[in-house]
Amino acid sequence: MKMTYQKRPIGTLLILRTLQVLGFLAFLGGCSRNQTLAPGKTSPGPAAATQSARPSGGELRIGITTEPATLDPLSPDNTSDGRSILFNVFEGLVKLTPEGNFHPAVADLYEIREDGRVYTFRLRPGILFHDGQPVRVEDVVFTLETAMQAGFNGFDQIDRIAQTTENELSLILKTPDLEFLPYLTIGIVPKANKDREKNPIGTGPFSIASYQTQQSLVLEKNPRYWQKGAPHLDKVTYVFIADFDALIRALQGGDVDTAHITSSVAQQLDPSRFDMIPSPSNSVQLLALNNAVPPLNEVLVRQAICYTVDINEIIDAAFYGIGEPSGSPLIPGLALYYDGSLKNPYPKDILKAKELLTKAGHAGGFPLEITVPANYTIHIDTAQVVVKQLAEVGIAAQITLMDWAIWLKEVYQGRNYQATIISLDAPQAAPRGFLARYHSQARSNFVNFSSPAYDQVYDAILEETHEGRRIALYHHAQQIASSEAASVFIQDIWGFKAFAKGRFGGAVHYPLYVFDVSTIYRLPPALEAY
Repeated sequence: MKMTYQKRPIGTLLILRTLQVLGFLAFLGGCSRNQTLAPGKTSPGPAAATQSARPSGGELRIGITTEPATLDPLSPDNTSDGRSILFNVFEGLVKLTPEGNFHPAVADLYEIREDGRVYTFRLRPGILFHDGQPVRVEDVVFTLETAMQAGFNGFDQIDRIAQTTENELSLILKTPDLEFLPYLTIGIVPKANKDREKNPIGTGPFSIASYQTQQSLVLEKNPRYWQKGAPHLDKVTYVFIADFDALIRALQGGDVDTAHITSSVAQQLDPSRFDMIPSPSNSVQLLALNNAVPPLNEVLVRQAICYTVDINEIIDAAFYGIGEPSGSPLIPGLALYYDGSLKNPYPKDILKAKELLTKAGHAGGFPLEITVPANYTIHIDTAQVVVKQLAEVGIAAQITLMDWAIWLKEVYQGRNYQATIISLDAPQAAPRGFLARYHSQARSNFVNFSSPAYDQVYDAILEETHEGRRIALYHHAQQIASSEAASVFIQDIWGFKAFAKGRFGGAVHYPLYVFDVSTIYRLPPALEAY
């Protein structure tokens, strides 16, 4: 399917831009405090995280265009939308906070030894699974060992897991690692549950009540939840809608209460009917280039593409000027680790791009197929701009739209593509969650980036215990991925959560692609009417 680019008008978005800037600054402030527990110290349960009294009851209907690939938290094939939903169902030994810290969850106390090799956890007394069964150390060991066998990022760092007492266990790592805590947010499951896909059981604030493919997934309040005061809602229904246009009609027609929308759609909604909350995607949108497919296997060709694609023009034309350029495989929101010098590593230079293509033997350009998931309007809009830009150097790009399930199978898992446009998040709020996929041996390295220099630096990160040197290595890894043009790293897309006006409160942001519905509450009728 060939698509042509049509330039879209750029409206005046003073209010939206102001909201975006304020939200972004607040987000960066939270992320800059992202840190793990100091070595040798213990962390108690999240007394400060106990939610204040809010109105309880009611239902929230969320419109969404993609279904979870799996309901199993121990499947490495889950997608960002799936993880966003399961965030409310499963919990790890620790849990991410909106401030970017990690509080105990299934555990109520943990300790990191001075050398960073031993992590010890005590299980929270009385914590129960959704089915009423107590969480045992055996369940935690089973969960972590399953994640190790499944090849989850970071879990190859574990040397062994030892049960020290009836309610305590220790993880012994192969090498010191003071940044291992984010990996332990993986959802703890019962060892006795033999079918996690059809019968998902966790400890989170909600349990899964029903799931009808292509229709809806219903969460219901967990009456046994350990954290006092949460959740507020009785029920949350995810309504699966075939495409984005239908999603907007459902939002406008009142069939759903909320949906994540782009800045372009925000202009079309009546502000008297919707509360608009700016939010980052906490993911990197990229023009992913399959480094194993000619001519993209040539670094000069990939660099030429980088010099041709104008990131700022994409943000202006397809996102009405709202977005945060990345230029790196890491989101700018992880400010402590992000290399700010990469904001625009390849300023648009058509002459330079043509020179590189000529050196690579492609002076006349070449055809390029850009495969895009059909359910993501934002990526289709981006592709239209990219097609126009690539034509300036003779690259005849063509867009092929693909069903999401087929895209996952053919592109992400099968690596059967030339180029694609997608946003990549991380399962953990940590720099390695974003950077690990570019290691040549990574299971998730679907762009087939293979760089001995990158591998060497990334491996050194895993062994470095000095924070300053580790941050420098993170910067170096990003610089290698950029200089060798692993792909074109575009932006962290900023959008909005649109809620039915005056009906809900409590939305919070995390430095991760999740939607915490446990904090959402229905406003009292008087306020709702107001």
